[in-house]
Amino acid sequence: MEQSQQVTRATQIVWMVAGLLVIVAAVAFIIGRVRSRDVEFPTPYQAVLLTNGSVYFGKLAGYGSPRPVLSEVYYIVSQTDPETKKVSNMLVKRGKELHQPDRMYLNPNQILFVEPVGPGSKVANLIQESKTSQ
Repeated sequence: MEQSQQVTRATQIVWMVAGLLVIVAAVAFIIGRVRSRDVEFPTPYQAVLLTNGSVYFGKLAGYGSPRPVLSEVYYIVSQTDPETKKVSNMLVKRGKELHQPDRMYLNPNQILFVEPVGPGSKVANLIQESKTSQ
């Protein structure tokens, strides 16, 4: 009788350990799915600030994944008038460079933060003007 109690006790322990392993695996799976889910933005364009201080505007896909991509990329160039010392900012579309890039593959570790570009903002208006003048 003592031996059968030991077998029953061992079986219970095995089932408890197996149950705990299943629960741990399920929790790890759910956490992994939540963390790897791409963020969706309510606006067509986003502002992306990188750790090197660069700011780019465009359509960000895959944010929250290991391979975010920014397309329709724009950036701001500041110019100072040498006579008046007045600074003017221009929005420039990437693609005019010698290698004509049409997107940026971003290192997710280099993204400091992302903000939506408001549809009525100056940046959104300049992007629309840029698209109509092409």
